[in-house]
Amino acid sequence: MPQALTSKSPKRGGQHAMERIQLVKGKQAVGGWIRPGVPVGAKVDLWGQSMYDFLNTLTEFVLPRLRDFDGIVLPPKSSSSTTPSTVSGAVSFGLPPEAMVFFPQMEVNVDAYPMLPGIHIHFVTNAKRKGVQDKFRALVSGFQVPFVRR
Repeated sequence: MPQALTSKSPKRGGQHAMERIQLVKGKQAVGGWIRPGVPVGAKVDLWGQSMYDFLNTLTEFVLPRLRDFDGIVLPPKSSSSTTPSTVSGAVSFGLPPEAMVFFPQMEVNVDAYPMLPGIHIHFVTNAKRKGVQDKFRALVSGFQVPFVRR
C-alpha cells in the first residue's frame, strides 16, 4: 500500500491525478487496532484540473445519491464571529464509507475492497480575515456544494 500511494510502484500509482500524497501513520495506540507508526490513511492535495474533476464528480454523482445528506451543516447564527472557524478560509465535512461506492471510479471495483474507508473533505483557501467564511461558503456553493443550517 505505501508504495502505491507514494508512486514508488512500477506503474507510478496514480501520480497523474494526485499532486501531493502523504501517508498518515498512527501516533498512539488506540485499542487493539491502531498502533504507532502503522499506516492508517492517506492525505491528498488536489488543485488545478484534478480538483475541478473531483468537485464535479462529488456534486454530480456522489452527493445526490446520499439519502441522509442534506448539505454541509453550518454553525448556528448565534455562534461567535471571532472563532478560528469563522475567520479562516476553510470548510470541512465528512462522508460515510457507504458514500465511497457512489464514486464512478470505485463503483466498478467495489468488490475488490472488502472494507471501504470514509472520507474527510477540506476546502481550503489562503484568505484570512473577518467575514471570509461567508465569502468562502458562497464560492464553494458556486460549485453546487449544498449547505444547510440546523
